[in-house]
Amino acid sequence: MKLNFCTLFNTSYLSRGLVMYQSLLKHCDNFHLYVYAFDDVCYEYLSNQKFQNLTVISLKDFENEELLKIKPSRTAGEYCWTCSSSTIYYSMKTYDLDNCTYLDADMLFYSNPRVLINEMGSNSVLITSHRYTKEYDQSAVSGKYCVQFMTFKNTKEGMAVLDWWKNACIDWCYGRVEDGKFGDQKYVDEFQTRFTGVHELNHLGGGIAPWNVQQYTFSSKDKKITGKEIVSGKEFDLVFFHFHGLKFYENNIVGLTGELYEIRKEIQSMFFFPYISLLNESKKNILADIKNVDPNGNAGVATYKPLNFSLLVRFYLSGLRQSLTNIFGKSLEKRINHHYFFYNK
Repeated sequence: MKLNFCTLFNTSYLSRGLVMYQSLLKHCDNFHLYVYAFDDVCYEYLSNQKFQNLTVISLKDFENEELLKIKPSRTAGEYCWTCSSSTIYYSMKTYDLDNCTYLDADMLFYSNPRVLINEMGSNSVLITSHRYTKEYDQSAVSGKYCVQFMTFKNTKEGMAVLDWWKNACIDWCYGRVEDGKFGDQKYVDEFQTRFTGVHELNHLGGGIAPWNVQQYTFSSKDKKITGKEIVSGKEFDLVFFHFHGLKFYENNIVGLTGELYEIRKEIQSMFFFPYISLLNESKKNILADIKNVDPNGNAGVATYKPLNFSLLVRFYLSGLRQSLTNIFGKSLEKRINHHYFFYNK
């Protein structure tokens, strides 16, 4: 079966989108990727490159009256969330696809995602859980499921779910909690109660991310990464890592992810730093063809600089002001373990 994927991004995510695409080329057999370019520069660049197994769609072709009507009421991020379901729907209808999987652009594949889609069996929809580490559980706000890797088949069951989700996102999709809703994501919590034929992914290799990576150890052999769930000892092949929250700042600073999550040093070395190198190489190649853009994106001034002596002193004194029990550096150790600002090399 040919696998069809779709994703959306603009120029500031161009390097991420291309790195994700290249990892698909490396690991996935018989696939096609439909890219929704969310600005003209992104569209022109992708159109001129003639990438194999890739079709680029412009906003002019994609946007319909419904989307254009609500677009002014949404932020750029909210509008992207609004459109995620619509890109799947447009791909299925326009290109007469029998299946389509939505992908977030900030992911990297380490093995063939076909194993995840095969797990669906005869079901028509595949959803992936955040699998939050307990202390980071945000299910009540963000939802149990993550709109990062979602498969729909072009069946009566599959299209019923997709049509409902698409219409719900057009009606309401904002970056706030309201009446049990949040963005496009909280709606997914309702799929299995409203519809039949919806399968929740069991494969642990589909959906490693900053909010759950603490639950696993990883080893690499012969260019293959194997994970092990610490609690159960269950082993699995890593399929994709979701690099949510990674940002590039001014003054050549990069932030790996939000400070909420603890990311062990070996995880940083195995996943984050190699991924940043791929993004930098992709940026270099892009800038050979287009100028005056930043395909890695620019998040402005970083909240903090990379760790140095003065910053360590600042963190230590801040801990002391909070409580004298931090005199021996307990709070300092935590700040160090959650500090993910580095110079981009």
